[in-house]
Parts: sequence; C-alpha cells; structure tokens
Amino acid sequence: MTLHGPAQRLTVLLGESDTWHHRPLFTEIVHRAHQHGMAGATVVRGIEGFGASHHIHTSRILSLSEDLPVAVVIVDTHERIAAFLPELEELVTEGLVYLEECEVVRYVGRDHRDGSGSPSGAGR
Repeated sequence: MTLHGPAQRLTVLLGESDTWHHRPLFTEIVHRAHQHGMAGATVVRGIEGFGASHHIHTSRILSLSEDLPVAVVIVDTHERIAAFLPELEELVTEGLVYLEECEVVRYVGRDHRDGSGSPSGAGR
C-alpha cells in the first residue's frame, strides 16, 4: 500500500480501562482498523490527563491510576477514514474522536524492506 499527499489523521481519545465485550477498546479499534485495510494504527498511552468527567488520571507513583488516557491514531486517505467512522460510532460511547487534515510525506511499509529492517538496498 502506498500513501502520499493529502490525508487525514483520526484520533480517538479514551480511557485505558474502556472495554468492548471484555476486551480493551483500543485493541478492538486497532483490530477493526486492520480489518478495514487502513494504512496503520498506533496506540499511545498517556501519563496524565482528564476528559469530560474532569477527573485527573495520572501515572505518578503517589497517585497511580489504572485508567490512564489512551490515544488511538490512524492516518489514511479521506475516503478510507470516512468509511471507517461508522465503526467508531458503534464502539466509542465515551471519549473524543477528532479528525485533522495532514500531509503524508513518507510511508514505507515493511513489505518494501529486506530482512535487515532497512529499506531494500539501504546501507549496502
């Protein structure tokens, strides 16, 4: 898959303890994005934050939280993102979903690499 030029970044902000049928919600989102053939998805765990509840969740040792903020970030074409949004309507009952326009400068998948983890021929 190639991705270059105008795109959208879809970000879903939720709590680490949010679940979908006894599975972490962020895992369900990533797996559905994969099933939809999205270019990729990344889950980032926050160290501190709050949302609509205004309850601060933090990883600081004195107030260890089991519900840290999590961001699921997906970048793909406008069309693929639009086709994926109905999945999020079903999954995300609490949290924040937002879109940003972005420009993909470079996207190289592992299928374009040799066994060394470097782009084919790089460093040879």
